[in-house]
Parts: sequence; structure tokens; C-alpha cells
Amino acid sequence: MTHIPSTSSIPRIALASFIGTAIEFYDFYIYGMAAALVIGPVFFPGSNPAAQALSAFLTFAVAFIARPVGAMLFGHFGDRIGRKATLAASLLVMGISTTLIGLLPGYDVIGEWAPVLLCLLRFGQGIGLGGEWGGAALLATENAPAGKRGWYGMFPQLDPPVGFLCATGSFLLTAHFLSEQEFRDWGWRLPFLASSILVVIGLYVRLALAETPVFARVILKHQQAGLPLGEMLKHHAVPLVLGALAMVVCYALFYISTVFSLSYGTATLHIPRQQFLVMLCVAVLFMAAATPVSAWAGDRLGRRPVLLIAGSAAFLSSFALEPMLASSSPVMITAFLSMELFLMGATFAPMGALLPELFPSELRYTGAGTAYNLGGILGASFAPYIAQRLVNEGGLAWVGGYVSCAAAISLLAVYRMHETRDNDWA
Repeated sequence: MTHIPSTSSIPRIALASFIGTAIEFYDFYIYGMAAALVIGPVFFPGSNPAAQALSAFLTFAVAFIARPVGAMLFGHFGDRIGRKATLAASLLVMGISTTLIGLLPGYDVIGEWAPVLLCLLRFGQGIGLGGEWGGAALLATENAPAGKRGWYGMFPQLDPPVGFLCATGSFLLTAHFLSEQEFRDWGWRLPFLASSILVVIGLYVRLALAETPVFARVILKHQQAGLPLGEMLKHHAVPLVLGALAMVVCYALFYISTVFSLSYGTATLHIPRQQFLVMLCVAVLFMAAATPVSAWAGDRLGRRPVLLIAGSAAFLSSFALEPMLASSSPVMITAFLSMELFLMGATFAPMGALLPELFPSELRYTGAGTAYNLGGILGASFAPYIAQRLVNEGGLAWVGGYVSCAAAISLLAVYRMHETRDNDWA
């Protein structure tokens, strides 16, 4: 096999795969928090709080529907012309969409155009993030030494907790310096506007990179697929479906524990917004702690055993949702959120290597990104909305049942997979 060494240093590769995705997840999460706290009253006034929350969560879902489209679009160019330029473009799309949300007038200024334009920009966020993760995972794993793809694939997997902490920190700052009315009038826009600065930093880091050695080999041998999506659907549909289903539990754990719980904790349990955000910051540290441990175990034991153990624990943990979340005790709620996000990190970390390993080099950007983001439609897009409806109709126990179903789906998918740890990158 022809060997083409990377001309980028390992620290630069790690930073580039980490920082861009962290920024994109920051952009994505500030919308989730805004949806739980303020999007409803600003863009959907004139209805009761429950209806506003449901409308806000529907706009939250729009981006998840867009994400597979972004994965296919950017995946096409990532598999045709390279990882580097495609990653820069996805970051730019995400940053522009997020900044414009921060500038978008509310319903009281432009009427029905406000929610329409909000949905369009939210769709743009989804397109950008849809193209981001697959490229960042390949940037890390296609530069990884033998036997360490799981460890290198951990770098983009650390981004959700980092992006979440940055997003939460930005909202905590607004809560500290602004009154509740100032926050609702204009303060919620500040985290969105800050994205423009972060995107410039991310672009600077990424544009200095060389192409990955694995894809350089594809170009050298003229192995690029004419239509990557078509080739993937024709020859790799089963890995695509199994990869998407394996992701469902990760998304369900995260968005039930963050977006839904934030809305439920502040609106129903009347826990102050600032206090609940601090509780989430504590819980997300457990997710960050689980990520390197699970990635390391995936290299040592295999992706499949780690995912089966973590998925089984997630299935059982859902039975604690009602007694712990309904307790109204900040300590009990923080413990529950910490447990769920620890399990999210454990199920999520191996995916940085597993999804790329399911597909050949010339289709890997399209395949890994599409599987990852199709899982988002199933596990996350409507998760806060469904959870809110389940609470309204049947109570918190039904939300726990929803998480159990998500875990069962992913467990079955992983059980049907073959181990990918020793797959060749050819």
C-alpha cells in the first residue's frame, strides 16, 4: 500500500478536528437552550406557555431534518475533492446561520416572517453541522496510527461537552449581568453573535492543514466515486442503517437530559434558570470524563463490546428518570443528569472511529456523516417535543420509557454489527 505521510503535526490535527466541531456544537446548543428558555415567547407569542414550548421545540427539530442533507451535500465534495476545503465550508455555513439568528427580529417587529426566517436559518445550522462531524472524524482517524483510531476519533467526540459548557457559560453570563427582562428583550442574542468571532478562529486553524494521507492515497489512485451517495446506497446500505440506529441512544440521552430537562426544570419545577444551568454544567463534566475512557476501551476491547455494555446501562438508567427528576431536589436531579450524560459519553465516544470504519475511503465522508445525522433525526430531532407531549399526556414515566426504547433500538443495531476495530482503511 502506498504510504503518504501527513504534513500536518499531530497537535495541529487534533486541534483542528476539535476546535471547529466544538464551535459548531456551541452554535447548535445555544439554540437548544434558547428554545427551552426564550424562543417561544419571542417568535410564537399569543399562545399559552405549553404551546410556545412545543412550537420552539419544533423549530429545534428542523435542523436535525437538515443535517442528513448537509451530510450528503458536504460528503459528496468531501469524497470528491477532499476533507480540508469541505470542513472549512461547513463551518462557514454554520457560523453565518447562527449569527443571523442573533440578528433576526422577533414576531412583534416583522410578524409571521419571524418564525419563517427562524426556521430557514435553523435549517442552515443543520446543513452546516451535518457536513461537519463526518469530516472532523475523518480528519482525526485518517491521521491516526495503527491501533489508535478510537483514541484519535475521541477528539471530535469531546466537542459536545465542550460546546455545551461554552454555550451554558454564555447563558450564565447573561443571567449574571442582565435582568430577566433584558435577557428576554435582547440578551439572548449575544451568544449567537459571539459565534462570528469563534468561526474566524476555527477557519484560521483549519485552512492551515494538509489533506489526510488516506484521502491523498485515494486521489493518487483516482479512486474517487462519481456519485458517492449513489455508490453508498447501492453497496453499503446495511452499514448505513445500522450506524444510524446505533446513534439513536446517544442523541436521546443527550437531548432529554439537556434541552427537555432544562425546559421542565425551569417551567414546571420552577428551579431558577441560572441554578439549573449550573447543574447541567456539573453533569456535562461526567460526559467529558466518560469520553476518553470509552474511546480507550474501544481500542483495547473493540467498539462493539463497549457499546453493548454502555447501551444496556442506558436502558436500565431510564427507570430512574421519573423518581429523580420529579423529586424537585437539585442534588437528585444533578445526580440523574450526571448519570445520563456519563452514559451518553460512553455510548458516543466509540462512534468517532466506528462510523468511519463502516465505509471504504472513497465513500467514508458521505457514509459516516449520513449515518451520524440520520441517527439524529431518529434520536434527537423530535426528542424534546415528544418528551413534552409525553409529560403532558402521561407523565415523566413515559419519558423514561422513550429513553428505554431508544436504547433498545441502538442495542439491537450494535448486536447486528460486526466488530470494526481491525478493519483496513483500504
